[in-house]
Amino acid sequence: MNDDRTAPHEQALQTTVALEGDGTSIAQARHLAAQFLTQVQAEHGLPVSQRAVDVTQLVVSELVTNARKYAPGPVLMDLRIVGDLVEIAVWDSAPVLPVAKAADAGRVGQHGLEIVMAVAQGYEAQMEPVGKRITVRIALLDDPAGAVSGRRPQ
Repeated sequence: MNDDRTAPHEQALQTTVALEGDGTSIAQARHLAAQFLTQVQAEHGLPVSQRAVDVTQLVVSELVTNARKYAPGPVLMDLRIVGDLVEIAVWDSAPVLPVAKAADAGRVGQHGLEIVMAVAQGYEAQMEPVGKRITVRIALLDDPAGAVSGRRPQ
């Protein structure tokens, strides 16, 4: 499948899953993300660091947890390789965009979006005709200088 970010000669590496509303959806999403990156590495020879696998699982866990917590119904998760990034898109039915709260070391919980934004190379939230879609991009490789890259919540 080609899209506007994929050159015509490139095959898009992508998987999509509908996650039901039961308690296993978060673990299922984490497993699928790790399996997808392992498959991309094994079958297509793309380099994927262990950090990328771990961070992708963390991001998937946070996004699916929030979707399950704040939106009724199913959750759709799409994973795709875009250049040297893995793009994670999670759709849910909630009609409200999430907002990262200001840092507060005394606050218990509700740090998920802050964490996601700190480890991501890209983050966007957009309204859809029904619900919303959160898209996060994670680098497949670590910085050669050892820097952990991401962006700070705004």
